[in-house]
Amino acid sequence: MSEEFELDVDDLTRRMDGAMSALKSEFASLRTGRASSSMLDPVMVEAYGQKTPINQVGTVNVPEPRMVTINVWDKSLVELVDKAIRESGLGINPQMNGTLIMLPIPELNEERRRELSKVAAQYAEQARISIRNIRKDGMDQVKKYKSDGMSEDDQKFWEGEVQEMTDDYVKRIDSFLHTKQDEIMQV
Repeated sequence: MSEEFELDVDDLTRRMDGAMSALKSEFASLRTGRASSSMLDPVMVEAYGQKTPINQVGTVNVPEPRMVTINVWDKSLVELVDKAIRESGLGINPQMNGTLIMLPIPELNEERRRELSKVAAQYAEQARISIRNIRKDGMDQVKKYKSDGMSEDDQKFWEGEVQEMTDDYVKRIDSFLHTKQDEIMQV
């Protein structure tokens, strides 16, 4: 194998890892009926003149499997945090007790579980598409090297490497999706 045509596998790996990270954060935002502090990550509060994550205006805890609490540090922000949660689309109704906001997580009905499972599948498909696009970039690079004089054996080797990486990441996405769907459907 010639050293002059070295494919940047680290770049492809970094980009594929980025697609996996994006999928993980999208999955974390799906409400599964079980309390999790990460379910509030996408919720932003209009605080101090800018959009601020909830975990930067208070302490987020999960004292019970179906309860999240937020101890807001600044009393003047309690109403704003309440409003941000109500408008977030999470389907949670906050209960306020001074600077403590309690978020009881309601049971998900069967229909909502199926909907969330489909949304998870859509997120996974988007991640697969990202992985395939990265694969295409890698294969295009190999083709460019081929036209620049790369040997047939080197071309086959690098195409195999890119395909093997792609297959590995797609399997990881499928496994991650299966785990998430099981978690969603669990009563």
